[in-house]
Parts: sequence; C-alpha cells; structure tokens
Amino acid sequence: MDDFGESSVDSSHRLTNNGSFSEDDRCPKQVSPLRGDGSRNTSPLGRVGSRNTSPSRQKVIKTKPRGLDEESVATFGKAVQPHVQMEENIWAMLPEDLLHEVLARVPPFMIFRLRSVCKRWNSILHDSSFLKFHSQVPSHGPCLITFWKNAHSPQCSVFSLPLKTWYRIPFNFLPPWAFWLVSSSGGLVCFSGLDGLTFKTLVCNPLTQTWRTLPSMHYNHQRQLLLVVDRVERSFKVIATSEIYGDKSLPTEVYDSELDCWSIHQIMPAVNLCSSKMAFCDSRLYLETLSPLGLMMYRLDKGLWEHIPVKFPRSLLDGYLVAGTRKRLFLVGRIGLYSTLQSMRIWELDHAKFTWTEISRMPPKYFRALLRLSAERFECFGQDNLICFTSWNQGKCLLYDVDKKNWSWIAGCALQSYNSQVCFYEPRFDASVC
Repeated sequence: MDDFGESSVDSSHRLTNNGSFSEDDRCPKQVSPLRGDGSRNTSPLGRVGSRNTSPSRQKVIKTKPRGLDEESVATFGKAVQPHVQMEENIWAMLPEDLLHEVLARVPPFMIFRLRSVCKRWNSILHDSSFLKFHSQVPSHGPCLITFWKNAHSPQCSVFSLPLKTWYRIPFNFLPPWAFWLVSSSGGLVCFSGLDGLTFKTLVCNPLTQTWRTLPSMHYNHQRQLLLVVDRVERSFKVIATSEIYGDKSLPTEVYDSELDCWSIHQIMPAVNLCSSKMAFCDSRLYLETLSPLGLMMYRLDKGLWEHIPVKFPRSLLDGYLVAGTRKRLFLVGRIGLYSTLQSMRIWELDHAKFTWTEISRMPPKYFRALLRLSAERFECFGQDNLICFTSWNQGKCLLYDVDKKNWSWIAGCALQSYNSQVCFYEPRFDASVC
C-alpha cells in the first residue's frame, strides 16, 4: 500500500458471499494503462464497413441480478460499530410505503445484501412504489466504475466514494461481443464494440442488469460516442460525432430512446481535432480543435456546431476537457518542455471572455508519483467538480476535489487489471433502458 495520499483503499482481497476472504480471488499482479474519462472512452478496434439498416425497436432484455460481492472494507480510522440487534416484532410490521421509503435511502450496493432477508424484500427492487421513492432521494454519490475482460468473461467493479469501498458487479448478462466502455450518465452505461464485423452500441443498467442494443446508425462506423440521460423525461440520448480513426466527413448522429432511432445532424466543421476527449455540460458538447484553433461546441437542443475562439495555455503538452457542475468547463494538462520543469495544471473556461483561468496546480509529490517518466501518458475524466487522474503502470488513481481543493489517492485491485477502462458512474435502480 502506498503512503502518498490522505486516503486509499487496500483491495488485495475480496469478500466472498459468506463474509470470508478468498485467497483465490486476489487481483492479478499485472498492471496496464487505464483508459477512459468521464464522458467517453474508445477502443483500438479496426474500422468497420458501412452498414445501413432501418431502425427497429429492440426488446429490453432482463436478467436476474446475481448480487454484488464486496471486494474490501475500508476503515479509514473509523471505529467499528458494534452489531445492533433489531427488534423483529417492530420491523416486521412496517407499513409498505414506510418500508419503501426507508430502503430507498439505503446505499444501492447495500440493498443487495437485504434481498436475502425474505421474499418480500427480494421483490422490492422491482416494485414501482420503491422505484418512485428511490428516484426522489438524493444520489448515493459519485462512484468509479472499472471494466475489463479476462480470459473467461467481462469483469466490472465499482468504487463508492461515500463508502470508500470496492464492489464487484457480475457482468455476464451482456452478449459476448468485443465491446468497450465508452460513457456513463444517470445510472446507465454505454458500450460499443464489434459483433463479428458489425459495429454495435448497447446501453445497460449494471444494477438491474437490463440492457438493450441500439439500432444501427445511418453511417455505421466506429464513432466517438457520448451518453446523456434525462432523468425527468426518463429517456436518454447517444451522440455520435466523428469517426475514431480520423474521418471528419461523417455527419453527427443522435439517438433518441423515445423515438428509438438515429437522426442525422450537421457535420462538425473542424479539420483537425486536438484530442478525441469530449466533455458534456449545460446541454453542450465540447471538443478541442487545432483547425480552427479553440473549441467546437455542439448544442444538443439545436443540433448545431459552433466554434469558440479560445486560445490554449502556452507550452501545453496534452490537455483534457472535463465537465464540472452547471456551466463549469475545465481544461487539465501538462505544462513544460523538460521533465524537470513539467507540472500538471487545471484551468476553467471564462465563457464571457473566452479565456482559460488557472485554478489549481498538482503538488509536485503527486505529479512525480503519477507520472514517473516525463513521456508517460495519463488519462483524465471528471464529474460533479471531481477530477480523476490515471496513468500507465499505476495500481491507483488520483482524485482532486475542485471545491475542497483536496488531493487523495484511490487504490484497489480493480484498477490493476489488464486492459481496464474506468469512468465516473452514478448507481441508480430507477434508471431505465426502455
């Protein structure tokens, strides 16, 4: 365990269903680069030929959740609370609506433990009354979701920042494609990949283990995708911009779950992208471009691209756009030409002046621990004014809280798996793929 940060999790063991540690479930020692950001992540899969098919409504497939395995328990210096004996004659007689309201406030990962109490509690997760209460309570809080594939099956783990604990989610319910985690929003997760030679996109809820395959796009190439969930309308959209491998001539396409089809919009008027990383905030999608220099902004309500002539900071080596709360848009990147002079900085966009204002710098000790070599590549993604950093050959990630101006490490075996992807995730039972 590393002693660099204020908080970390040692996840060398995983708890089995009966509460005991399993030595056989230790995470692999091999460490590989983490890929992903809060808005999207793409895979190094090859170009797929164009395929036109007429949209058709896909049947929502439901599979029985197999529960969550708690991978580790983090104490963080907190005293262990003694077991409290519950009065059976009181709790067994709770009115149905009161029971639903109580359970709706239980952290989502804990509810799976309660399913084994009785048949009544086991069926509550699918009850419309419970889901109604669940949709009205505040979010559990930000989580990190990691996804990877081993030799047998896809694997997924979630780190709860409020609980400071890793949980394993069974992911055998998805079809056996060569898919890749690309985006997450409002409790849903978007994957893209290849089913043979056909490029496909699917959206799922990891907690309820329901999923659906989206119809093929009009220009069915492997595209840069971003998922946007509207919790009020109980719907979602998927935005497909330019092709991953450099073809900027493809028009922007948007999938609407209410219409169950893709609509064609304007071609992005940019010749050269500075980065394939996207950020979505305030109903706008942002991309960095070199020609024209600045930002390309896509307005989801109008379906149009606009150019923002904002200059990038001098000596910027690599930059990532990160969406904050409301209209806040951050730029994260390294500054400096020589390894001894490099530093990581964070800027915020001034929408009125079209300028970047520096708001924070990564302390040198964290920078040296995150990037041991000057040419090392790092990934960055964010949500709710939280920014997460990962880099090659790291078994942990670095978290920065913009509001609290606090840096901390998150360690765990789920970040050490081969070919893993990671992004922020909001666990919700009421997020529907219908």
